[in-house]
Amino acid sequence: MSDPNSPHIKKRDTPPWGLYQRENFLKINKRETPPFNTHPVQLEKLAQQTLSRNGWLYASSNAGLSHTHLANRQAFYRHKIVAPQLIDTNERSMRTTLFGHQVAAPFGLAPIGINKIYHPQAEVPVAKVAGELGIPYCLSTAGSTSIEAVAQANDTGRAAKAEARVPDGPRFFQLYMPHDDELTISLLTRAHASGFTACMLTTDTWQLGWRHDDVATSNYAFYRGIGADLGLTDPIFKKRLSEKGIDPDKQPAEAATLWIDTIWHGRAWSWDKAVWAHKKWQEISGGKPFLVKGIQRVDDAQKAADLGFEGIIVSNHAGRQIDGAIGSLDALEEISEKVGDRLVVTFDSGVRGAADIVKALALGAKFVFIGRLWVWGLSIMGEQGVRHVLKGLLADLDILQCVGGIRNIGDIKKSLLQSQPKGYSLIPERSKL
Repeated sequence: MSDPNSPHIKKRDTPPWGLYQRENFLKINKRETPPFNTHPVQLEKLAQQTLSRNGWLYASSNAGLSHTHLANRQAFYRHKIVAPQLIDTNERSMRTTLFGHQVAAPFGLAPIGINKIYHPQAEVPVAKVAGELGIPYCLSTAGSTSIEAVAQANDTGRAAKAEARVPDGPRFFQLYMPHDDELTISLLTRAHASGFTACMLTTDTWQLGWRHDDVATSNYAFYRGIGADLGLTDPIFKKRLSEKGIDPDKQPAEAATLWIDTIWHGRAWSWDKAVWAHKKWQEISGGKPFLVKGIQRVDDAQKAADLGFEGIIVSNHAGRQIDGAIGSLDALEEISEKVGDRLVVTFDSGVRGAADIVKALALGAKFVFIGRLWVWGLSIMGEQGVRHVLKGLLADLDILQCVGGIRNIGDIKKSLLQSQPKGYSLIPERSKL
């Protein structure tokens, strides 16, 4: 199936992740099987069985009728990989660079908040496993663990790496910007002090999109006093609580409500304020990169480049914010053609496997973020679940490179794809993939 004694393995600059397939096949000889099936549909089913009703509804909910969520998947379907054969991929590499950092693979973990509703240890096991595997991690401002504790967990994972060929890569902090400049500066300062090497401003979530299932079940963890730990550990926010006479120990719901109403406040920012945040981050961090997340239009991408932002994330928040939108991959194709040489174009929304990562890279993304896959793994089995999902994805990509004629990530070009015209056919009301 795969020879662990191949002389080429030692010459590779990345671990032979594909051997994880062999490892799982051999488990049966020890009367074992792998932890669970990593097919996205099976992951969803297992997560639904494991999570509380509220946890499942929040993790799976999308804006409106879920048509943007489905459009994301349709956009992937119209591109097909046409793999060259008889290419020597024996010493292939999964490494790439991102903002000057070597990274072990061309994908990282997208920012997802309120991990406490998915697992009692919240963001800690996710950050730890990401560090262990050399996968860039991004912490959400809506995280349910302090910035400092997440950074420590990520560093613990990095220190535990068994493979010298796994570089650390960057650590991202995702900013939901409050209408409180002193608090914003405090969050950015804490992120920099904790070793976060890049910041991204999310621009499509001044408040949550209309998600029917969550509204119908009053399903909002913060309003029940759950998941505001990142804010409750901030010195400026503690001052705001004191000013309003709120004791977070005795009034957890009131404290968590004030926190989330401060960062998902329903008051839109403009480009001027994004420029201000960029400047403040660079002053605090000594010039580290700042990205704008939520870009779907060419003119917005050009604006970001004109204003000097170091990067963008082409994203529609995985279909959770605006219903009836185009697939994010369709947006990527145009945007990368227009501004790919002016700033770092990264991508998220709808990624479900290695083939999707390759398609996004072929269409111009320099890096890809994944979300729901690791959330399902966390929900199913905590740290072990996240590790199994991520090692499976690394193996999937390694094997695709092996059999698909891809020596290096830089070899992934648009010529690798055969693409149909854009189009969204009549669809079922909801897609499970």
